[in-house]
Amino acid sequence: MASAIPTSTETPVLDPTFLASFRSGKLTSEQAREFVHRDPLELQFLLLQLSVAVAAGTIPLGPNTPSGSIAPYLKSNANPKKKKGKAGPKPGHDGHYRPIPTRIDKRQTHQLEVCPCCQGALQRTDRQRLRIIEDIPDDLHAQTTEHTIHRDWCPKCKKQVEPVVPDALPGCQLGHRTTVLSAWLHYGLGTTTSQILEVFNGHLQMKLSVGGLTEIWHRLAEVLEPWYEQIHRECLLAGVLHADETGWRTEGVTSWLWCFARDDATYYRIHPKRGHEALKVFFTEAFQGVLVSDFWKAYDIVTQKRQKCWPHLLRDLTAVDEGSESGEDWPEFCKKLWRIYADAVRLEAGIEELQQESYDSRLLRLKTRITDLAVRPWTNRHARRLAKRLFDYGDDLLTFLEIEGVPKSNNKGEREIRPGVMMRKVSFGSHSQQGAQTRSILMSIYRTLKLREQDPLKETESALRTYTLTGKLPALPVKLSSGE
Repeated sequence: MASAIPTSTETPVLDPTFLASFRSGKLTSEQAREFVHRDPLELQFLLLQLSVAVAAGTIPLGPNTPSGSIAPYLKSNANPKKKKGKAGPKPGHDGHYRPIPTRIDKRQTHQLEVCPCCQGALQRTDRQRLRIIEDIPDDLHAQTTEHTIHRDWCPKCKKQVEPVVPDALPGCQLGHRTTVLSAWLHYGLGTTTSQILEVFNGHLQMKLSVGGLTEIWHRLAEVLEPWYEQIHRECLLAGVLHADETGWRTEGVTSWLWCFARDDATYYRIHPKRGHEALKVFFTEAFQGVLVSDFWKAYDIVTQKRQKCWPHLLRDLTAVDEGSESGEDWPEFCKKLWRIYADAVRLEAGIEELQQESYDSRLLRLKTRITDLAVRPWTNRHARRLAKRLFDYGDDLLTFLEIEGVPKSNNKGEREIRPGVMMRKVSFGSHSQQGAQTRSILMSIYRTLKLREQDPLKETESALRTYTLTGKLPALPVKLSSGE
């Protein structure tokens, strides 16, 4: 069902699907009912946007709308960059060069027979210099191996037995290296399927097809699914967990790519809903950590400690300041909220210098100031809207001052969902439910391996080899410690 729920998590913004249904006369009763059953201030804000959008024929954008969702001709020009200095090291500083490889595969000697200027004879000397060049071999091609597998009779077991070929999954003609490299290019780096085919069919001289790649990726996801489930369990045990979501298309229907991230793991899941239903699928057990997120109400399902993202709130202040509705008592509201944020940042910076009693007293005063700001009867509608948000989430804005290690922004969650946003631009979503599940699994695994400073190709190939030989998947690699 196409929803009218705002696509921005702070400033209410009309959902494009709802606006398209409204304009085309195909608005359903369920869409209309969901649109009107909301907070009166939010409904008023959306109706004003709807009026402007219908008149102008454009979809409104909020202060937290991602840059990639804004048409290039609607973006303002960037400020001219300052002229950089001369490239290279500063005077007196050593330059940085590419390190010399420890392995030399081939050696060549170069010597002139005659002078290139006058063509005269040369007198040989002992002077010479070395030059190191790294390059790719000019004849890269796939290796085709014929495996002769002997079947022998076991009189004790009374059956024929044969050795296991560890280089490919059972019944598969593509080896592990091809499988993991193509999957990593697609789900790890965001390379399109057609581009991967160009690399394999052309440069690597290995003929592949879209169907063949898709099928082997589905099989890879099935084998590695225990790693995916392990990432899920580890995220549920996180002391600090970041969450974010973005739109996704599955079989031409709007769904949502959810992202849950901790320091050394990221879990993606594509779900048809953006509400509590999707979060209940992830939070299968009680979560004891701190959830860092924006102000999307679905996250209220987490009843433990929460930290709301300050930059999202401050961007709303900036957007109103730059608009035409910043009159009445808005400047006072904005100034007071900015001061609260500045004082909170200063208190965080001075935590080690203050006595616990003094620190607790200042924290209590900050909470009181937020409450006073939230309950005051403001005249400006934007001040009233944000005051209601402070009333609902005031305590969740200062969790970073109460629990060590909790950030005041959801920057981590936004950075972790960014790869999915980039892949959406080139893939336009998933063509099937199985494709959505495969993407969720492999994106989670490759992103987690990167966070743990592990080689995704080496680790997944090794895991496939172990699985082929034993039928069991090894444990998900842990993060490398410094010096390993």
